[in-house]
Amino acid sequence: MKLTLAHSPDADDAFMFYALAKNKVDTGGLRFEHVLADIETLNQRARSAAYDVTAVSFHAYAHLHAKYALLRCGSSFGDGYGPLVVARPGFLGAGPGTEVEAGKLRGKMIVMPGKLTSAYLLLKLFVGDFFAEQVAFDEIPATVADGYADAGLVIHEGQLTYAASGLQPILDLGRWWKQETGLPVPLGGLAVRRALEPALIEKISDAVGASIRFALDHRAEALDYALEFGRGVPRELGDRFVGMYVNQWTLDAGADGLRSIQLLLDRAYAAALIPNPVVVELTPT
Repeated sequence: MKLTLAHSPDADDAFMFYALAKNKVDTGGLRFEHVLADIETLNQRARSAAYDVTAVSFHAYAHLHAKYALLRCGSSFGDGYGPLVVARPGFLGAGPGTEVEAGKLRGKMIVMPGKLTSAYLLLKLFVGDFFAEQVAFDEIPATVADGYADAGLVIHEGQLTYAASGLQPILDLGRWWKQETGLPVPLGGLAVRRALEPALIEKISDAVGASIRFALDHRAEALDYALEFGRGVPRELGDRFVGMYVNQWTLDAGADGLRSIQLLLDRAYAAALIPNPVVVELTPT
């Protein structure tokens, strides 16, 4: 059986799905057609259930849960680190190693990678009102460095490479979330169409889990493949980035992962940032 599997062209996703892309594990007869697109594009396409299996932001899931179920495996969490707000040196008086207070960012122009990303939702929860403009995620550092915006919300490898644009971090949303909740910050997961048969969903989960375990057990070869999607990031940084977001919660979001996703969406609903309350479930149960 052939299924569409959509994910971002980023090193961490490529690392996770290396074994599926290169036929390294038994999939139980499933064949996956890999579709690559940036995460905000995938969030938008998932509104129409475009793919059988797709990476989505947990923020987007609040708008998609009637059509998609979240798998227990394939999620991205940051343990005390996460999306960064970066700015030119001296912005709002922030020096190296210091972070700005929420009130100082209210009313500022902040470029961000998409309004359905979890990074944007986290920033809204932290700051409240600010002027937001969507920019391609890999263009955000240059946009801030050029003076177009006061600050930028960076995701993916940009969390490690922003300094090359002469910028400094002024807020780590993963650290804030950890301080607030004691939990890893929930960023994105792997969703499967609810219209598929439960037995097929379980086979998909088994195949994805096997791919993640293979990558972790064969790190060097999986990293070689992943760095083809790293946009020129040096191997050391690519390895660090993959290690940040392919971890124990990727194999199984577990109780803490579930609690963290639920808390994020509960807070989003309380702040009127999503239209309806969402009861988060992970499958297979």
